[in-house]
Amino acid sequence: MTRPRPDGEAAFLGPTAKGWKVVYALAIVALLAPLPRTAIERWYSDGIYPTLQRWLTPLSNLVPVPLFDVLCLALVAVLAVIAWRARLKPRWIGVGCVMRSIARGAAVLYLVFLATWGLNYRRVPLADKLVFDAARVTPEAAAALAVRTIASLNRLYLAAHAAETPLPALAVAFHDAQRALGSPRVIVPGRPKDTLLGGYFHYTAIAGMTDPFFLETLVAPDLIDVERPFVIAHEWGHLAGYADESEANYLAWLTCLRGDARAQYSAWLALLGDLQPFIPKGTRLDGGPRSDLFALRYRYARTSPVLREAAREGYDRYLRANRVERGIESYDLVVQLILGADTAADGNPKLR
Repeated sequence: MTRPRPDGEAAFLGPTAKGWKVVYALAIVALLAPLPRTAIERWYSDGIYPTLQRWLTPLSNLVPVPLFDVLCLALVAVLAVIAWRARLKPRWIGVGCVMRSIARGAAVLYLVFLATWGLNYRRVPLADKLVFDAARVTPEAAAALAVRTIASLNRLYLAAHAAETPLPALAVAFHDAQRALGSPRVIVPGRPKDTLLGGYFHYTAIAGMTDPFFLETLVAPDLIDVERPFVIAHEWGHLAGYADESEANYLAWLTCLRGDARAQYSAWLALLGDLQPFIPKGTRLDGGPRSDLFALRYRYARTSPVLREAAREGYDRYLRANRVERGIESYDLVVQLILGADTAADGNPKLR
């Protein structure tokens, strides 16, 4: 619906100036308000969000291209139109119009982000829901896990490279891992999609991403085959509402250990990087796993140090803004979850 303007152009009806102040106020309150984690867990993470996910992800799965790409292109197009129209105004008035439009768009996107996925950052930490003992997290325990990791990689190499992990089988393992962590409802797994951001993913060493608006799974185009099960399971962990990176890694690790040889190999390969400082002298990888590490290092050497550091710094600030206190370092906490969580006879973590 439009209304006439004095200059003869048509302006889209939208919130009044007072209405935009309300939007800004809501965004600021949502950013800063100390919402109770238990309430977020009960009403959003275990209530509203699973219902929303089971509605949005099946819809996005029907579309072969990422809807996130479409959204990004649409935002760029809208910004270009706004800038083009602003050029007709006096310089500083035009700049003010562009900045006001950006502020409005950012406020709306932030509120949508919180509603569709972002509030999961404020749920109860997974460690508080597990029987977790920090005293179990020791250098000696990490060294033992490193030895187990290398032995598993050596043992699984041939089988892991012989057959691909079917997505339906990975989904079954993921749902079982979800239940082991006490999730009342399982998710609809996202269809892994290539993205227009593939080049950016490569040069910044990003393996995958969960679209927080349409709840879809995006993966880097240059993953080696044995990486894919863990990366996909990690992004499904985000779809399951585990926004914290270490928690998504832990769920992915539990998932892949329930899978076939390639999935298990993928889990141990992903964990190896976090355990490098704890590998005892004399513990060696066989030639096969070393060739996979060479492929990963070769790809990493072809990334851009400048873009990689900029992406790392930007993501660190994003995580801290969403109340992840350790920022990008939260990726490494998966080792603490693996070592600190008490397990039952069936291998599942014990819940409080």
